[in-house]
Amino acid sequence: MTSFASVTLEVDDPTAAARFHAALGLGTQVGLRASAAPTSGFRGFALALTVAQPSTVNRLVTAALDAGATPLKPAAKSFWGYGGIVQAPDGTIWKVASSQKKDTGPDTGRIDEIVLLLGVADVAESKRFYVGRGLTVARSFGRKYVEFATPSSPVKLALYGRRALAKDVGVPQDGTGSHRLALGGGTEPFTDPDGFAWEAVPAAVAP
Repeated sequence: MTSFASVTLEVDDPTAAARFHAALGLGTQVGLRASAAPTSGFRGFALALTVAQPSTVNRLVTAALDAGATPLKPAAKSFWGYGGIVQAPDGTIWKVASSQKKDTGPDTGRIDEIVLLLGVADVAESKRFYVGRGLTVARSFGRKYVEFATPSSPVKLALYGRRALAKDVGVPQDGTGSHRLALGGGTEPFTDPDGFAWEAVPAAVAP
């Protein structure tokens, strides 16, 4: 049985990465640890921060850029709402978005949701794989997007087509080497069809 309990980013400099996370107002929701594993290009995933309104998007994107992030897509209105995309100094791609196109009140500064988007070769195949390991689907849009119910984790887990995710965040889809990402859940380690590594969590932590 698999459950999604944690996500850990592997970075060259955990101290610098922690400062970047602090600039975004993140706590301990996303773990950090040192790694020098070779990686290049698109690492196959992105982290999304969902907030209430455009002013919060603007504040977080500005904070990320001030902390050394590279802009991938400037904050702007879209069909779905308002958002912007940056790449952190450690290489992680962050999407900051709101479903609202206009502010409806003061900026609370609150991050409502953190979502880990895994870019996969075949959404339907990966969905079957994870359902077979015990995850429950919360939302599904055919072969385009799947979101799992993850009550044991502060981060939601979702599947997105790799090509579509790369296009959405504004980078080429090609990449090689380590994902530099570890997911925690269940009682034994495994690797999914796209090479994302899962680590066992202690029995006392697993739901």
